[in-house]
Amino acid sequence: MKKIENFLFENQDKEYRDFQSKLIPDIEKENFIGVRTPALKKFAKEMLKTGEYAGFLCDLPHKYFDENQLQAFIISGIKDFDSCVGEVENFLPFVDNWATCDQLSPKCFSKNKKELLKYIEKWIKSDKTYSVRFAIKMLMSHFLDGDFDEKYLKTVSAVNSDEYYINMMIAWYFATALAKQYEKALPYIENKVLDIWTHNKAIQKATESYRITPEQKEYLKTLKIKNK
Repeated sequence: MKKIENFLFENQDKEYRDFQSKLIPDIEKENFIGVRTPALKKFAKEMLKTGEYAGFLCDLPHKYFDENQLQAFIISGIKDFDSCVGEVENFLPFVDNWATCDQLSPKCFSKNKKELLKYIEKWIKSDKTYSVRFAIKMLMSHFLDGDFDEKYLKTVSAVNSDEYYINMMIAWYFATALAKQYEKALPYIENKVLDIWTHNKAIQKATESYRITPEQKEYLKTLKIKNK
């Protein structure tokens, strides 16, 4: 643990710390060290090579945002699915911000999608904001291409939350679905299935995407809901 703490403070960038703290206002500024992502990723790879990370992963909750980022990068690099998903399960209840949630992206999940779905179904029903966000992100990352099923659109649209970071992920999911599965995703926008804010945000993000045609963008703009 001391070795990890020494590494983090030896790589501190105070200007970057100040920048990060503005992007993630839910965390107190004193809980940022300010280690840049490339350095954290490199250190995570070194820890994965030596295998000296089990104690750190169990030492929850962490004090610093940078420790959570490091944990996300380590878990993302674990190759064995069962070991990886076990660490994800242990870590998710302690994830307290969008950045760490979105950096948690295990590579082995792409080769174990059938097994992954069982966990997604559980996470998306969680009362933890970032467990739900992570579940939707996994559906977006792994189930909008060859493994797509229309039922996943229904699953995400059924999530009912007042949490900004969940609704933003739902909007991101549907914007991506419009880019990859336009004909299947469009009815959810045409029929106004999502709440007004999420509906309009999904359209906004979709119209900013280079993967959607100009004609599709123009039509989507006509589906925006005006706030009363």
